Amino acid sequence: MDEKDIQVLAAIAKLGTGSPEKLSEETDIPKSTVHYRLDNLREEGVITNDLFDVDLTKVGLNITVITEVMAEYSKGYHDKVGEKLGEVEGVNQVYFTMGDTDFVVISHLSNRGMVENLIQQFEAIDEIARTSSKFVIKTIKDENRPLNDFEMETLVETLGIDQEKVTQ
Repeated sequence: MDEKDIQVLAAIAKLGTGSPEKLSEETDIPKSTVHYRLDNLREEGVITNDLFDVDLTKVGLNITVITEVMAEYSKGYHDKVGEKLGEVEGVNQVYFTMGDTDFVVISHLSNRGMVENLIQQFEAIDEIARTSSKFVIKTIKDENRPLNDFEMETLVETLGIDQEKVTQ
């Protein structure tokens, strides 16, 4: 990857589209070059979808639940329990963490009945010792495109882009 790839990825994050025309306008990179780089980024697995994001509140999934999960330790439990957690309906994200909490699980649900069902499904997983769930009252920031959280210079510097290659 080089600076142009990062510019394309940052523009995708900002605009919410993979349209070569719009990305070209945003980055001042020729449309044909954008197209070529998008193809390469897809082939390399950097771009994994077409970024069709959905406003969850508009479709009725307006309750966000954050659950801390404590599990019983055994060899490979993080994969086994993590997979089971990920299969629970309504679970969107599962993170294996360090510290007192083994997993953090993010779920988007539409009503209290779904929350109750979610907790029952967690309790049905044998390896889970305890859970602690919290309702989100207000979302302050929900950036699903983390590249938007950085300045371009930071991305280029942090990702180790060789500036000499960029200018060649």
